[in-house]
Amino acid sequence: MPDQGSQHRAQGELIGLHRRDIDLDNGTVRVRRAVAELGNGQREIKAPKSVVGKRTVSIPDVVAPEIREHLKTYAEPGADGRVFIGAKGATPRRNHFNRLWRKACEKAGIKGLHFHDLRHTGNTLAASTGASTRELMTRMGHSTARAALIYQHAGADRDRLIADALSDLVRKGRQGTAGPKGHAGDTPG
Repeated sequence: MPDQGSQHRAQGELIGLHRRDIDLDNGTVRVRRAVAELGNGQREIKAPKSVVGKRTVSIPDVVAPEIREHLKTYAEPGADGRVFIGAKGATPRRNHFNRLWRKACEKAGIKGLHFHDLRHTGNTLAASTGASTRELMTRMGHSTARAALIYQHAGADRDRLIADALSDLVRKGRQGTAGPKGHAGDTPG
């Protein structure tokens, strides 16, 4: 399970999104701010936790229609319109968001799914495409490799793809070999 700070940052980044941050023509979302709830109940709009937290992330084309529908149905109008708002037009609070999340999961028949699990799944899928640790760090907005490495699980399917790719490299290398004497281009003596 993720630490609460990590989960709160992910929610804060979503709640901080405005329409101008989403560019469906180019398939990107810009993370520029987050909404943080302070211990006294006040909210603060601030930059992400680290410099690399400010980032532009490519959106998979497959989810663009759902994002377009969300913007049309639920977001505030205009470039400065908030992407996520509460039922009464206010900025959602963490406890209200969590209640809505649990209700949505219950309606979908899903038990035990935390909101942050979506981020974990997305990052695990991104890692399974062969993304490097640096690419995952950039995508997630992390300044250290520690978090990115969490998502680079060695799965059986991915391990098979790696082995197949290694076989292809060896086959290509063998095609360039002059003969059984050693490496391509090696000459004795």
